[in-house]
Amino acid sequence: MDTQKRSEVEIYIFLAISLDGFIARNNGEIDWLEKFNSDDPNEDYGFGEFFKRMDCLIMGRKSFEKVLSFDMWPYTGKPVQVLSRTLTSLPVTVSGLAELAPKLTPHELLDYWKGLGWQRIYLDGGEAARSFLECGLVKQLTLTRIPIILGTGKPLFGKTLPEIFLNHLHTKSFASGLVQSDYEVI
Repeated sequence: MDTQKRSEVEIYIFLAISLDGFIARNNGEIDWLEKFNSDDPNEDYGFGEFFKRMDCLIMGRKSFEKVLSFDMWPYTGKPVQVLSRTLTSLPVTVSGLAELAPKLTPHELLDYWKGLGWQRIYLDGGEAARSFLECGLVKQLTLTRIPIILGTGKPLFGKTLPEIFLNHLHTKSFASGLVQSDYEVI
């Protein structure tokens, strides 16, 4: 049954990660990524093309709170849902831009999103990624390794995931030193 759900609704993860496996500092800051922004306004490391192929964006609460600190809402034009066990509403400033996802299990959420007609879902956030990976519901990971060692921070994978086999699809390097790899979850 899970295999059937996976073929109908596909979850994709696209994240930046330090060489030592962190997606953010301990305080949630991602300021270390700014140094690696491309000087070329047309170079977004493939994110634009990736995002065009997605039906929606689902993000964890901490990622959502980080996005609220940005000058502009970066996800206009796509439905956005926020996963949270604690929030009961979202700020009025994102009314019409984002909504809370129902408080359901990952498997139940797949059925819910399928009912909305979403098939290709971009999932953002460390805890969200771990939760859906643990349930075997992620189709593909795009990880962009940033040439920095943070030493400490919030790990992408942590120590609670089961063994997960991946099939390497493609790796691309950029002049900035970033290396991006796509993996299919087996």
